[in-house]
Amino acid sequence: MNTAPRVLVAACLLALASSAASAQNRPAPRPAPAQPAPAARGEPPSVESAYAAYQRGHYLTAFREATERVETAADPISMTLLGELHSAGIGVPQNEQRALGWYRLAADKGDRNAIFAIGMMHIEGRAGLARDPAQARPYFERAAGLGHVAAAYNLGLLALGGHGGERDPQGAARWFRMAADLGSADAQYAYGTMLKDGNGIPADLPQAATYLGRAAAQDLMEAQIDYAVMLFNGQGVAKDEAAAARLFRKAALRGNPLAMNRLARLLAAGRGIAPNAVMAAQWYLTAEYLGARDAWLEDYVKTMDPVQREAAEQGARNWVR
Repeated sequence: MNTAPRVLVAACLLALASSAASAQNRPAPRPAPAQPAPAARGEPPSVESAYAAYQRGHYLTAFREATERVETAADPISMTLLGELHSAGIGVPQNEQRALGWYRLAADKGDRNAIFAIGMMHIEGRAGLARDPAQARPYFERAAGLGHVAAAYNLGLLALGGHGGERDPQGAARWFRMAADLGSADAQYAYGTMLKDGNGIPADLPQAATYLGRAAAQDLMEAQIDYAVMLFNGQGVAKDEAAAARLFRKAALRGNPLAMNRLARLLAAGRGIAPNAVMAAQWYLTAEYLGARDAWLEDYVKTMDPVQREAAEQGARNWVR
């Protein structure tokens, strides 16, 4: 069983990263107790208290407590939080120049989230900064050196030509592997795909299966589909049609038409899952509605018992609704 033709890896990764990069532009969440202990008399609020207010949407409280911590303790984490509040315009009027100022103060004190945020401002051309990946790269490299997962991932994207960066597939693999080993599902998928396709680095199917499996275990849908194909074919991993069927079903239930198509074929053939003609037809008809046509499954549905076909069509209509 083969997957449908894939677009260029770089394009796939950029699509995956577009939402991740913007979300990761925010400071990483800090552990926040449900009821932060009140500060002792004369002491500033704790950083956990400021972030707890931020996470609960109490932005004015977060602003007040972060400001107090900066004034009394010159705390870089609170500086980064003030930068985020000004950047997003939550709790205070949006002011990207002021946000950049806070990020720079925190970056000077070594806060990796602030360093990353400045890099993203260069990528996006915000706060009067030039939209320039060359200027963003040193910030990402510095943040990645401090263990910032999104910075390492974005360096991988830059090295694949994303955001206008210069192509360096070997460099991309190195950065993706760093982010993957730090736990990023997107990076695990990106690195696993490069290993599987031999894109800029030697192909290594067992290693590819390992990284795609890790991303699939984190519920990254694209990885679930690719890893399921590898499991079904015994490609770089022990053949396991039942495990492949479970992953296809998980991705199908999340609305992926390719996974629906693959699950329909398994249900029709009874491979890795008990055969079920009605469910096979239902999944295929749903996938077809979403744009994934399959001549073999189309013929399969046409030759079904009319009662079963009607049940499948009704099930597909209900699912689409």
